Amino acid sequence: MVLSEVSDKLAKYLIISDIPRSVAYTLVYIRDKDEVTSVEIERETSLRQPEVSIAMQWLRRKGWINKRNMKKEGKGRPIHGYKLSKDFNEILEEIIQDLSNKIEEIQNNIEQLKSFKE
Repeated sequence: MVLSEVSDKLAKYLIISDIPRSVAYTLVYIRDKDEVTSVEIERETSLRQPEVSIAMQWLRRKGWINKRNMKKEGKGRPIHGYKLSKDFNEILEEIIQDLSNKIEEIQNNIEQLKSFKE
């Protein structure tokens, strides 16, 4: 991967936070870019085409990126432009909130399990 040390560290924390690896690296790569293509992401992150495609679908389902069809001459794979639909800090807040909710669910589950102790 061609990411800086800080970006690589951020991607690793996202992965630990249950974000799929390809999604984490894609998200970190596009966070400071205006608009990127899947070809750029593949080249700069060393992810393969299917991984980038799956990552983009995941990000679109979350509502974190927008996709734009770009004009292309000739045959071959269509080109799409992608950009964040929200500020990266808002996305991080959503991830943090999801993790907090999971912690709360786990704590509730622990309390329920304790009630069965004799």
